[in-house]
Amino acid sequence: MFVDRVEIYVKGGDGGDGVVSFRREKYVPRGGPDGGDGGDGGSVIIRAVEGLTNLAHLSFQRHWKGERGYHGQGSKKHGRSSDDCVIDVPPGTIVRDRERGHILRDLKVAGDSVVAARGGRGGHGNTHFKSSTDRAPRKRETGEIGEERWISLELKVIADVGLIGLPNAGKSTLLSRISRAHPEIADYPFTTKYPNLGMVAFEGEGGLVVADIPGLIEGAHLGHGLGHEFLRHVERTRLLVHLIEAVPIDGSDPVENYRTIRGELDHYSKTLSERPELVVVTKMDLTGARESAKRIAAELDREVLTISSVDGSGTPELISKMIELCRSLKVNDAANETVAPLDPTNVDEERNAGSSRVGARSERAEAAAPDAGESIAPQANEIVGSIVETV
Repeated sequence: MFVDRVEIYVKGGDGGDGVVSFRREKYVPRGGPDGGDGGDGGSVIIRAVEGLTNLAHLSFQRHWKGERGYHGQGSKKHGRSSDDCVIDVPPGTIVRDRERGHILRDLKVAGDSVVAARGGRGGHGNTHFKSSTDRAPRKRETGEIGEERWISLELKVIADVGLIGLPNAGKSTLLSRISRAHPEIADYPFTTKYPNLGMVAFEGEGGLVVADIPGLIEGAHLGHGLGHEFLRHVERTRLLVHLIEAVPIDGSDPVENYRTIRGELDHYSKTLSERPELVVVTKMDLTGARESAKRIAAELDREVLTISSVDGSGTPELISKMIELCRSLKVNDAANETVAPLDPTNVDEERNAGSSRVGARSERAEAAAPDAGESIAPQANEIVGSIVETV
């Protein structure tokens, strides 16, 4: 089962409560307060890891909660802080707040992580509230409540090369030919129901990640066929390899088939339609394929590669071309890499949320702390008066 979108509820653990306690020991009268602090609650963290290809493991568990912190104890014993709850997702997952709609983080590479729900801070014990005027405070703080929210996780497959084309254009067959991937292959359209990834290894570097995108049809940008469900997976690719059947089995015009897919990309995303593209005519082992390939190249007025996945002809040239273009694109990406500006709206929302948490913490501390002004002012006036009389 392939799942690329899921909504989950996350809640950070509540902080442990501080405790009111006094030192009781033989021969130590008036031992004073010794209440310990509560431990911090565990946060819910979403982390990108290698080895996962989709979000299916999250579709059976929708609620994730961090463990609450332990309460403080006497003798200044602090409660234990709980461990974080870590949710593993594949690289390329976008973490979004469901209610506000803003992106918390785009986990592009393995190791990226984001705190989806922060655990509450543990409350202070009565030791923190002792003073010269209140030597036996009976005040303490309760632990903060952990953050909670609904988040949506959306996976966009990250690949160097994306194979696109109409259904039955030979995308899965090509992927199985140039990599060790084993996608489902059959002689009918829409065999591929979800993206398949394959690694094209070559000497000197790690290789290219190639994604077999399920077949698109006219009206895909409006949701027809597999529509938006898989158009978004193309957005992460650096290079598009557009496969065209030399002799379509339905008798359609291969040039019009090419223009149909280009139109869908243009309607879906202008940026996507401007991405570098290789045009490849497939199934060159069929009768009439040579003449069809020449006509396609003439009408499109561009370079067209030809391959046959059955006998392997043309695939080495295609792989060399993909490697050459991807290398140049990686160099350009590194040279033009800039830090994306933060969305002021989202920053203000997060800042306001943080301010409300700080404000709540201050109110709890003020409620727990003794009123120093009322207790110290009369004594200060008496001391000043006695000094004046002495002089």
